[in-house]
Amino acid sequence: MAADRGWSLYELLRFFYSLFFPGLIVCGTLCLCLVIILWGIRVMLQKKKNSRSTGKNGKNQMVIAFFHPYCNAGGGGERVLWCALRALQKKFPEAVYVVYTGDVNVSSQQILAGAFRRFNIRLMRPVEFVFLKKRYLVEDSLYPHFTLLGQSLGSIFLGWEALMQCVPDIYIDSMGYAFTLPLFKYLGGCRVGSYVHYPTISTDMLSVVKNQNVGFNNAAFITRNPFLSKVKLIYYYLFAFVYGLVGSCSDVVMVNSSWTLNHILLLWKVGHCTNIVYPPCDVQTFLDIPVHEKKMSPGHLLVSIGQFRPEKNHPLQIRAFAKLLNKEEAKSLPSLKLVLIGGCRNPDDELRVNQLRRLSEELGVQEDVEFKINIPFDELKSYLSEATIGLHTMWNEHFGIGIVECMAAGTIILAHNSGGPKLDIVVPHEGEVTGFLADSEEGYAETMAHILSMPEEKRLQIRNNARASVSRFSDQEFEVTFLSSVEKLFK
Repeated sequence: MAADRGWSLYELLRFFYSLFFPGLIVCGTLCLCLVIILWGIRVMLQKKKNSRSTGKNGKNQMVIAFFHPYCNAGGGGERVLWCALRALQKKFPEAVYVVYTGDVNVSSQQILAGAFRRFNIRLMRPVEFVFLKKRYLVEDSLYPHFTLLGQSLGSIFLGWEALMQCVPDIYIDSMGYAFTLPLFKYLGGCRVGSYVHYPTISTDMLSVVKNQNVGFNNAAFITRNPFLSKVKLIYYYLFAFVYGLVGSCSDVVMVNSSWTLNHILLLWKVGHCTNIVYPPCDVQTFLDIPVHEKKMSPGHLLVSIGQFRPEKNHPLQIRAFAKLLNKEEAKSLPSLKLVLIGGCRNPDDELRVNQLRRLSEELGVQEDVEFKINIPFDELKSYLSEATIGLHTMWNEHFGIGIVECMAAGTIILAHNSGGPKLDIVVPHEGEVTGFLADSEEGYAETMAHILSMPEEKRLQIRNNARASVSRFSDQEFEVTFLSSVEKLFK
């Protein structure tokens, strides 16, 4: 019996050994075919690029493309896009500028009009929009599980659709779709750059899963199950490894804050070509608002600026505001009102707003909470001119353009004690206080009560300190640092 078993094992090993060399030949042949196919695609795309780069006068025109599938949204990332385009158009007026977008339900003119209405930005020269029909592939709602992987793979297909329509000389991903970078660099033959607002995965996300903490990206049923937590942690580590590989394809990397820089350096490991480029904030427009004048509206206005996305944690603002109203100190104050100002990109965001309305009703503060959605720039400026406090509650916010706008407008900011607000924005200026930080409902409520109970002279001093500190985030500073960073792409 033992001899038979030994012989059977010997025969099995001989069988696998006999397949080794044929298998090696088959694998080698398949790899060679794949290389030939990819080379053929690259040659085809190069011909397509060369034909497009030739202008009407017969001269070659540089084509600069931005990948921004949600360019018609009203967030800080979109402001970066329009300011970057404006800066490049000033320096390279002869180039052709392209924006890959999935906003197929609006026209080019409407997109540009929206940029002016929301951000007070008007481009100097025309921009071509390449409308992508497969944007649904990067919607998080399409992937209830393995969302990071699903969206990243979806971005590859969306990037392929973009590449098939226009092959640029310079490609800049301005929205964080790092998995498109190898596509444009190795198949499109483009010089590629990235502006990273927020890493797709961060070491903080890994620690949340590792420590089995509940978060918006770590469901409670996973934290309660050690096995599922370990599986998710392995998945996150593998994804972080691949994310680092694709990100390292960048010729130029720009990050929007010290917090983002630390994570990108750990994951992408391309410190030699990575720079901090603070997002452009329309500082001067808000600095024009006089802070010494008495506000026209009675009572105190509290405002929040930010897209209605889950990570912005608007429920925390409403709950903290409800706690504030129940405090004894608040009862002696004039009337208080919370206004949540933000952009809605899709039906999911609109559903989120409706849920926030219901939360206000449950807490009995619906009369004191208002929602202002996709409002024009002038209306935003009007609210900030009257507000006493600006609220921001996202944990590990990468930067926070809305925070800078509040500070420039003379609104006392209360932001989350983490990320960009903690490291870059709400920091002392010449040793003086520029704002406040908190990290819990009670902490926010207590700090709001503290700010509102201050003498007006003390609040005015903090406002002036904050305004003096925000010049480093101006449009002009952004243009200088952005053009300096992307200079390598034009050599």
